[in-house]
Amino acid sequence: MAGAESRRPSAPGEDVKPFTPEKTKEIVMSLQQPAVFCNMVGDWPALHWNAKYLSAVLDGKMIQFRLGLKTVDLVPQFETRCSYVMATLEEFLAWSCGQPSCLSGPFSCYEYSKYWAYADYKYIARIFEDKPEIFQDIRWSDFGFPGRSGKESTLWIGSEGANTPCHLDSYGCNLVLQVQGRIPYEESSVFSKVNVANPDLKHFPEFRNTTAHVVTLSPGQVLLVPRHWWHYVESIDPITVSINSWIELDADHEARVEEAITRMLVCAIKSAENPSDGDLWLNPTEVEATSHEINLQYLNKAVSEYFKCQKASVSEQACSSSTGAEQRTSASCKRKKREVGCEPEGYRLLTHEFGFSTFKAEKLQKIPFGPHLIQVLPQSQETSSMGAVASDTRNLHEDEGGHFGKLHSTRKQLVMSNDCEMPAHQVDSDSSPNASQTALSTNDLLDCLVNPHVINLVARLLLERARV
Repeated sequence: MAGAESRRPSAPGEDVKPFTPEKTKEIVMSLQQPAVFCNMVGDWPALHWNAKYLSAVLDGKMIQFRLGLKTVDLVPQFETRCSYVMATLEEFLAWSCGQPSCLSGPFSCYEYSKYWAYADYKYIARIFEDKPEIFQDIRWSDFGFPGRSGKESTLWIGSEGANTPCHLDSYGCNLVLQVQGRIPYEESSVFSKVNVANPDLKHFPEFRNTTAHVVTLSPGQVLLVPRHWWHYVESIDPITVSINSWIELDADHEARVEEAITRMLVCAIKSAENPSDGDLWLNPTEVEATSHEINLQYLNKAVSEYFKCQKASVSEQACSSSTGAEQRTSASCKRKKREVGCEPEGYRLLTHEFGFSTFKAEKLQKIPFGPHLIQVLPQSQETSSMGAVASDTRNLHEDEGGHFGKLHSTRKQLVMSNDCEMPAHQVDSDSSPNASQTALSTNDLLDCLVNPHVINLVARLLLERARV
């Protein structure tokens, strides 16, 4: 059975987990495709965090809900296009059940049959700041991240139809625990102009060439979304609850420099335009454009943190190499008694390099896919073990609900592709040289300037300049 070699003896009353924390972390940090962990969180108290339980724990605390129309448009429902209300979880649950008390409550203007709602991106450390003991209900230490709990996680509670527009997260990889139903999530993100649930193929013809990976996530399962994979999430059950945590990666430091460059370019160029134009080109989650001085401070801080991290990494490697060299020298000198002489310095270096490569190869051994770690396959490669894989993106709106093993499916996640296969700013079909079009706009310029490949090149050039 897959992963059996990674198991450890369990203490009395403890759930037997298919992978050790060390093995799980190795998978999370090395896997470059989405996958679902099963049977890893059976003993987590957080599995009892359904909406009714959370309503009792929050005890009337007001939280913000975002509301959007259930109708499908060609344009994604970004945050700036939605309505917002402050309400309690109790009021949200009453609204979702159609109780008469909602006729005068915060949801009174939003008919349940026409709207969805969700409390998105709620920092658990913030909403439960007066109940810190609840942080320990979430145990990311089982995934190889000791000390990471609910304090470093976010909570998502939504109704049927709630969704997050297609986007990729700028930083880290994403671990998503399903508790009840499904809920969307995003962090510092790059949003796609394409509504993947109803793509406008006339304006975005290249979208035909994308490959969708679709999965229905069930309670107790944990989805891994690798770094820079486009993903769209939609709730398919009446009530959904999810918990997620973004795992930091070394590449995040350079990504923050890229984000700072992007912010400077966008704010500088867009601030020169008439603010009354009503053009919502900025990231939908941004409240307002910040000043050039603030953006410059952010850029310098990002560059400083990059070099600080790099210096620490070099010191760590030097220390490791020094320890290894001492061990090799000791072994070499022992052999000297039996041989004509010690190996030349170059030979020892070659041995060290070979050993390092062998070590890396061992760490990147074959990923143990199986009943405890399920691949999220492209639609064309769907298998019987992935009964939730939809035949096309339109199926996201069907309430069919597939199955993972014996668990009832409750959340559907569309993981689009990695950043190499789907450009961040798709080419509009009307933008071809042969098509009739109006004069190029500021947005056309920005689309080119903030292309991820351009920003990455600028970041590398800037870091090289700062290094001198």
